[in-house]
Amino acid sequence: QLQLVESGGGSVQPGGSLRLSCTAYGANLEYYTIGWFRQAPGKEREGVSCIRSRERRNYYADAVKGRFTISRDNAYNMVLLQMLNVRPEDTAVYYCAASNSDSACGRRIFENEFDSWGHGTQVTVSL
Repeated sequence: QLQLVESGGGSVQPGGSLRLSCTAYGANLEYYTIGWFRQAPGKEREGVSCIRSRERRNYYADAVKGRFTISRDNAYNMVLLQMLNVRPEDTAVYYCAASNSDSACGRRIFENEFDSWGHGTQVTVSL
């Protein structure tokens, strides 16, 4: 059974950087479409980025485009989210999720197609 564990969150000042990791246990992450989502206090969960299993096609929400980069590290069975030039509005709990369908990640990220979720890692951006 696939289990996902996020790590790498923490507190950082505006303009700083963080790298989040999503590590898989029980399955080879290379065969899944992976998405990163976030939920800020009082707000709905939103899709941040995703990467397909095969075509390596990626998606980024407009709010993070040009600042965040999603990538795979198949040697360690993980997906990374490199966050640069972070802003206070990036403060949220970040979750990774897995889907068996590449259609979950296209021109947008289709949250309801992701059925395996991690427990999240907190990212706080403040002075």
